[in-house]
Amino acid sequence: MYRALLANTLSRVTDKPTEPSAEPGDTTPATLRPAGAPVRSPFDSPTEQFAAASSVQTTEKTPDQTTEKLPRTDEELGLDPEVPLYSQVKNAIPGVENSTTTEPSPTYSFASIPPAPAAPADGNGRPRRRDDRRGTLDLGLLLLRLVIGGTFVYHGLQKAAGWFHGPGLDGIKTAMENGGWKHVDLAAPMLIAGELGGGVLVALGLATPLASGALLAVILDAWMWKQGMVPGFQYSAKGNSVELESILAGLTLVLILTGPGRLSLDRNRGWATRPFLGSLAVIVAAVATAILVYAYLHGGNPLAEIGPFD
Repeated sequence: MYRALLANTLSRVTDKPTEPSAEPGDTTPATLRPAGAPVRSPFDSPTEQFAAASSVQTTEKTPDQTTEKLPRTDEELGLDPEVPLYSQVKNAIPGVENSTTTEPSPTYSFASIPPAPAAPADGNGRPRRRDDRRGTLDLGLLLLRLVIGGTFVYHGLQKAAGWFHGPGLDGIKTAMENGGWKHVDLAAPMLIAGELGGGVLVALGLATPLASGALLAVILDAWMWKQGMVPGFQYSAKGNSVELESILAGLTLVLILTGPGRLSLDRNRGWATRPFLGSLAVIVAAVATAILVYAYLHGGNPLAEIGPFD
């Protein structure tokens, strides 16, 4: 009995045709697999082409209904109306041209960071890195200031207090009066104030352009005074040489053009490390002041019988 029931069940299973499962979206009707044929899979033959499946999102409706479309806009997606649209964001970015949209810009704007400037290139076309290292430059400028300022302070103390075997105030007045200076009661104090005040400020590196300009005017007057005593160029003349005055004038000019450096009280000023037009203005003002003071308080031509100034 059990054997007959088992045989009947097996015959039903083997006689029933196997129907392949239809893939979603297939447009062609499923074909019946012949009895006894092996079950096939898409992976059995990768190069075999199968029927294209339609989009799974498309919902088939009855003939009197239209096909449902996917949401595409922000309103159809149900986004928060307070969030700015892409067109508004585009309008808010500076420099972006948008001639196709008329939507207003939002009440706030987005910060834009400008691009970094390109590094300057050297002769070989490679980017050149800015180098702010100064090495021993500031130390050299400090020594230059100490030499210039110390020299002027030394001569000022000679004239003001008679130190270092100097003539003192009365002695410098007599010497200037014998040398052709007028109003020695005004000229001598001006000379002493310029040497002492300018020398101290230059040594400290404080108000360096003005202090250096005052020293330049003083030393130019001293140069013209000694040069005008004897006809001819007196650079290395015995007893009346202007060599020291020429060197001090040149050092003072260098200090005006270079600035006092970072080892000074002017280290936070622009003229301390990068002097430019202000230095040229100080030089012009110092030379003009020296000429006017010499013409008013002394007079005469200090360049007499020197080349074209004969």
